[in-house]
Amino acid sequence: MPTDVVMPQMGESIFEGTITKWLKKPGDKVQRDEPLFEISTDKVDAEIPAPASGVLQEIKISEGNTVQVNTVVGVIGDGAGASPRAAAPAASASASAKTEAPAPAPAPLPAPASAPEDVEDSDVRSSPLVRKLAREHNVDLAKVSGTGTGGRVTKQDVLDFVEHRTAAPVPATPSRQASVPAPAVIPGDLVPMSQMRKIIAQRMIESRRTSAHVHCMFEVDLTRIVNLRNKLKNGFEQRHGARLTFMPFFVRAAIIALQQYPIVNSSLEGDNVRYHKHVNAGIAVALDWGLIVPVLKSADELNFLGLQRGITDLGERARSKKLMPADVEGATFTITNPGQFGAVFGLPIINQPNVAIMGVGGITKQPMVITDKDGADSIAIRSVVHLTLGYDHRIIDGAMADQFMVVVKKALETWSEEVG
Repeated sequence: MPTDVVMPQMGESIFEGTITKWLKKPGDKVQRDEPLFEISTDKVDAEIPAPASGVLQEIKISEGNTVQVNTVVGVIGDGAGASPRAAAPAASASASAKTEAPAPAPAPLPAPASAPEDVEDSDVRSSPLVRKLAREHNVDLAKVSGTGTGGRVTKQDVLDFVEHRTAAPVPATPSRQASVPAPAVIPGDLVPMSQMRKIIAQRMIESRRTSAHVHCMFEVDLTRIVNLRNKLKNGFEQRHGARLTFMPFFVRAAIIALQQYPIVNSSLEGDNVRYHKHVNAGIAVALDWGLIVPVLKSADELNFLGLQRGITDLGERARSKKLMPADVEGATFTITNPGQFGAVFGLPIINQPNVAIMGVGGITKQPMVITDKDGADSIAIRSVVHLTLGYDHRIIDGAMADQFMVVVKKALETWSEEVG
């Protein structure tokens, strides 16, 4: 008996979804729980697994169309009578929630000169972006352990491999972060926005209209933490199976400050202020196709190892499209890291309904004036980071914001907590 493939309901508040990509073609064999297609909702992007094993017999709803949950979008059969590699039929107007005509497809791109190198990596499950990134860093994908679905090598896997290897020189590039590609378009093309980009655009405009944005910036001497991480990162990974990153240090410092200044961990409800019992830390994750903010719930109850594991888990599931709507809801304070792409600092927009967001700039070595305990000054090379706090001036005054950041700065510069 054929099995219907339906648009799933990804949470109680989700009523429709957009099919962004079919991972199989009509006539392809599929295994139960194997990723079959990708969807985008107003909460998350996700890979949807096949409900049964067999052959993808028919695609009823093509890419780019939005339908209500439980709509049949395809059919899996036993292979009898299926036309291998049959072209997917275009979705009928009644099947789509959209009424306007689709935008014309962009002109095809010329084949890149590096196409032969793609063939060499064809036996390794990866995307064109990952293969391009591997070539830029002189990485043999066959040597990289894939953490994606079905062993697929992800962008983060390649970046991790580059960071950990000790041999094979890396070709000079502007920065590690330069691997994030520019949109593959030809000048003059009119390309429709993705569903995720539409949602991001809408929420950014709404946040600007809602909150009275003000920013302050603090320079933080991160030398103690940089040295501590360099000393402990290898042993940390061996003991716990997780990379030691800088993000849990920033999250922990923010939690300490939020506990002293709970107004920064609040939200406005009409003319009332809701003080939240726990710190639900939103950790912004930059994806190749947009930005998402998964939430580390009750982060104030986690030790350092728990913070690191939680941050790593959310980041990996965001990149592999395994987040559920509940994973991106309920943030009370958000941290974003523009510094990973080389920015000295950023002026982030508040993640509603939060009243503040902390931006983490790049960590760089700079000369600084150091005053010793006897009051003598000297100049030394220090690891420095610039932190910004974007806050809602309707509820947080400048003095309060500055005092909050003073606590964050002190927690980082005088770090004494056990890392594990």
